[in-house]
Amino acid sequence: PRVELAWAMKAHQHAQVYFNLISSVDPKFLNLTKVDDQIYGEFRKTFRDLKIDVLDPEELKSEPAKEKWRPFCLKFEGVVEDFNFGTLLRLDCSEGYTEENSIFGQ
Repeated sequence: PRVELAWAMKAHQHAQVYFNLISSVDPKFLNLTKVDDQIYGEFRKTFRDLKIDVLDPEELKSEPAKEKWRPFCLKFEGVVEDFNFGTLLRLDCSEGYTEENSIFGQ
């Protein structure tokens, strides 16, 4: 439980930094990592039909989705620092990081 809380706190801190960045710069000119295009390309190959503007928590927690996430993350071992940490996601991309609009995915 303490480790999960520490990860959640770290994810929240990263989320605030990234949200400030994406809110102040046109996203088409913003790269958060050197491998953004690779990550997005692999993401779209793995999750072709996932609607990303408004996420459905039940769809993210489904068994088929869970079976895809781990192999997707493992592709970036040695490429992305903290590749296997959980991710704090906004459910609706048009809103900020709030308790109601966030989900922690692993």
